[in-house]
Amino acid sequence: MLREAETEAEERYSRQIRFAPIGAQGQRRLGEASVLVVGAGALGASLAQHMVRAGVGRLRLVDRDYVELSNLHRQTLYDEEDAEAALPKAVAAAAKLRRVNGRARIEAFVADVDRRNAESLAADVDLVLDGTDNAATRLLLSDACFSRGIPLVYGGVAGSGGMTALLVPGDHCCLRCLLGEEAPGGEDGPTCDTLGVISPAVEMVAALQAAEALKALTGNRTALRGTWLTVDAWHFSVKEWQLPTPVERCPYCGWGELPVAVRREPAEHGGFVRLSVNGGRAKERDEAKAAFLGDAAEGAGADTLLGGGLREATPENASIANSPRITTENALLGDEREAAKLVVLCGRDTFQVALKPSVSLAEWRRRLVAAGCAITADNRYLLRASTAADERIVIFAEGRALIQGAGESERAMDIYRHYLSDETRREADEPSVGF
Repeated sequence: MLREAETEAEERYSRQIRFAPIGAQGQRRLGEASVLVVGAGALGASLAQHMVRAGVGRLRLVDRDYVELSNLHRQTLYDEEDAEAALPKAVAAAAKLRRVNGRARIEAFVADVDRRNAESLAADVDLVLDGTDNAATRLLLSDACFSRGIPLVYGGVAGSGGMTALLVPGDHCCLRCLLGEEAPGGEDGPTCDTLGVISPAVEMVAALQAAEALKALTGNRTALRGTWLTVDAWHFSVKEWQLPTPVERCPYCGWGELPVAVRREPAEHGGFVRLSVNGGRAKERDEAKAAFLGDAAEGAGADTLLGGGLREATPENASIANSPRITTENALLGDEREAAKLVVLCGRDTFQVALKPSVSLAEWRRRLVAAGCAITADNRYLLRASTAADERIVIFAEGRALIQGAGESERAMDIYRHYLSDETRREADEPSVGF
């Protein structure tokens, strides 16, 4: 059986093995590697496909969104059936990837990456690939990667151009030090909703990200660029800047003046040196980080969250998301705090809000129909409804909703209050009038 698997691998990856910098040894390293891809949209779908086709042994894929018709021109893992069924991107992508490479272990999570689960998602991987669409998540990924000594391959695309860089803890500064608290593509920055986007730009940036990932995972560290690269597929331009070294006083990339003991561990893959904090001083490290960020440290022990609450998406597991005790602040969500929970996603016309996950999708269906909504998609992962004004409400099983088509945050809040708030739920059996 072992010989049969080796023969299959030799055939499947024969052209890649013949590429001298990878060879048989590099291919074995890929088979032993674990990679986290955050975001399964345009960049993330392409990155996930590159990793699985290249032979990465384990891929963890996380995304908070679902497939829509407007995704299909650039998000290569999805088709019209996925959009018609409104499947979560992580679920649809995992299904396709398993058909591409049945020996790869694909872990799919329908979840919003936040400060409570970012470090746990990155806890046991060798490399993180950024396929996200917003500054806040990218900064959290940078924090998690530099805390654990894991290389982060940053990428972003809008219009016909994009940018990418491989940030290696110990060699380069973190994303917060490189870009400040607001990375490009933030709420006020360019996005595909404001500039549009073309597929060749996505594939160009994804290819550059994937190439650096393959170098790192196969031990070709001397081949890494060590630069911040911007490209434009339409006008064809390429610009490159050397990446800065760590900033000494930064609690993520510097470590220089923190009251912590740091030990260096030999990396298992890629020749990287892992930085890890001595367990006895982790509290001081977390306090220093909290002071650096200007807020209190959040969350329980991150290392326990994957096993205890964040569950992989499988056909047998319909509630494939985060358990309420670790992923949302739903118990604190009241009318007085709802504005703080409304988050703008990739552009101006999709808003996200936390709900109480104790309410089942079947119950949400009943309440939305009673409130005058039309159900346009209903599966084990999510429920999508249309209001009388043709705005969309998408409720995920984990206790999270998207409000689409509202235009402005004020209107989104009106929709939330009318259809989703606690007060509305108490009145769910009453008929809807003139909203």
